[in-house]
Amino acid sequence: MSVTARTSDWPGVRPEVVAEVVAGLSARLQKRLDGAAAKLADRPVAREGDEWRVEVDEETVLVLHAPGGVVAAEADVRCGCLLAPACVHRAAAVSLCPLAEPEPEAEPEPEPEPEPEPGSVSGAEPAPEGGTGPAAVEAPEAPAGEPAPAPLTAAELAAARHLHAAAAAVLAAGVSGAGAVSQAELLRAAHRARLAGLYRPAAAAVTVATRVRAARSGAPDHRLVDLVAGLRELLGLTTALVSGAAPVAELRGTARQAYRDEGSLRLYGLFAEPVLTATHAGAVSWAVDATGRLGTISEVMPHDDVAAAVPQAVGAGNRTVRLGDAALSHREFSRAGLAVQGATRSTGGRLGAGASVRAVRATGTAWTAEPAARLWSEPAPAQVARALAAQELPYESRPAGSDLLFLDVTLLGTAPCGPGGTPQLLARCTAGGPSGAESGPDCQGGPVVVLRPAHEHPDLPFRANLALLATAPGLRLRVIGRLERADRPELRLLAIGTPPDEPDPLTLPADRAGRVNLGLERLQTADLAGPASASASATAPGPGPADDPGGEPGDEPEAPAPYGPPVHVLGRRIEQTVTTGRHALAPSEASSTADRALLRAAGLVTAAELLDALRATAANRQRDVFGRIVTDDHEAFATAWLTAASYTEELATALCAAAWSGEG
Repeated sequence: MSVTARTSDWPGVRPEVVAEVVAGLSARLQKRLDGAAAKLADRPVAREGDEWRVEVDEETVLVLHAPGGVVAAEADVRCGCLLAPACVHRAAAVSLCPLAEPEPEAEPEPEPEPEPEPGSVSGAEPAPEGGTGPAAVEAPEAPAGEPAPAPLTAAELAAARHLHAAAAAVLAAGVSGAGAVSQAELLRAAHRARLAGLYRPAAAAVTVATRVRAARSGAPDHRLVDLVAGLRELLGLTTALVSGAAPVAELRGTARQAYRDEGSLRLYGLFAEPVLTATHAGAVSWAVDATGRLGTISEVMPHDDVAAAVPQAVGAGNRTVRLGDAALSHREFSRAGLAVQGATRSTGGRLGAGASVRAVRATGTAWTAEPAARLWSEPAPAQVARALAAQELPYESRPAGSDLLFLDVTLLGTAPCGPGGTPQLLARCTAGGPSGAESGPDCQGGPVVVLRPAHEHPDLPFRANLALLATAPGLRLRVIGRLERADRPELRLLAIGTPPDEPDPLTLPADRAGRVNLGLERLQTADLAGPASASASATAPGPGPADDPGGEPGDEPEAPAPYGPPVHVLGRRIEQTVTTGRHALAPSEASSTADRALLRAAGLVTAAELLDALRATAANRQRDVFGRIVTDDHEAFATAWLTAASYTEELATALCAAAWSGEG
């Protein structure tokens, strides 16, 4: 049953509180929990200070005590009915409350640098190989001389098995069947895993529970692909823990981010972008240091009103950067610089703002000057390979900007793209070499890239800015975007600027320093009326096919091929399982035969075998001598689903890399 309560009406709740309250119900009341939650969602919620009150009926009042907007203990949920505290009202209330994130912890003291080995050189961390791009994507290694991580203890192994079983049950039930009781069991297993020190699997389980809730309530930010990815990660982690197939330290994760001392840093602002989620809004500034490493400074706060979230995100760009005594906003910092003393940085590149950090305003740098220019000197296929490799690392361990691409492009105009034929803005990419000269395909022969807004919310400037750029075919730009993994080159556009050796293609005010933050600032028609863009629009030949870059004036841009290998046949069954459960894989024999034939005809024999195995395990429901279905732990089914989901993930990564390298 779908519950459509507004999450902004309810306080947040700790995941372990949900697990405790639901576990206190009898089996009879647990069966009624989803129905009770649906009824309670229709009741008005009144807030008085730190207390939220709901009138269940004329005689019963439900009170949630939530200091700071979060219910932190089971005793903070009180009900006036006769069955309290083991009543269904309390469980229904915590099932409606949004899951609260862990409390932000104070920035820890930076870890001391290890003593250098004899013969080694101490000092700052060297620049990446070749001096270009973000830091190389590598899994962190333990310092020499440290003992290897201890194997799983009995408590950790039991917690991992409990979490795996709970995740498999949610998968087998699907979104339609994973009600409040299944979610609470998953949260209880997550809490047990966290107490045992398995922080990464516990966080993944809470993420899955949150996304299941969003799917069942029809939340606007729900994306099925995110839920599939969350379940795949959770089942992959628990499977690796139980089987011992991966380094234990990497699977355990950490309770909080560790900050390391960076000493003195000279930072140059690159761009700023808004952050907008179902629960948080704000802005993030990106900067590059003298060695080419990227870092972030964020201003993100929770919100409880969806209508006010967009103004909060855009307005955060005008807030002061929280780093030392610097008195400049995020918009200003994206075009200026900072000189920092006592800097600290996390593994993921977040710059610390501790009490010992000192920072003063300094001059910035153009995108065409060092050290920013080296970000664009790396060939596009190499940047894509780096971004795809980073996706294999835990989120908290990914280097800052590992998913960002820095490209020089020529706008081509719009053309229908994808199965739906939706018009998309296209651009032809230029691949640069280490010295700035072209080392890949020439300017007119590079891959055609689909440019998409970085965020789809209509009230953010992204979509309006891309619509205006679509009116300027032939315009050359230097862009920053986030890689969209697809079987054709796609980029989520974040910022644009002036390319090298180009006489002012953008007519921007002097305070914008030749660049635009597409999520915080709006382009005007006059901004594209520079002499270069006007002449390009009037005289430049229209883009033609990749092997005939000349074309004739007025030719329509050629869109990338909208269809690739039929990977969607297997991917669709994987998503259907998450939506409706294992019984979704029981189509007619004719449908199974058609899927198998289509995959084999395309050369995807492995995909056909994985789909057959997935269907076989889904239908394998053993019965006792009386014909009753024997209780199934869903282990075989979860293993088959995880194998198929991992295969589609790897295949999608390979297709994306091939598309950018021209081999697709």
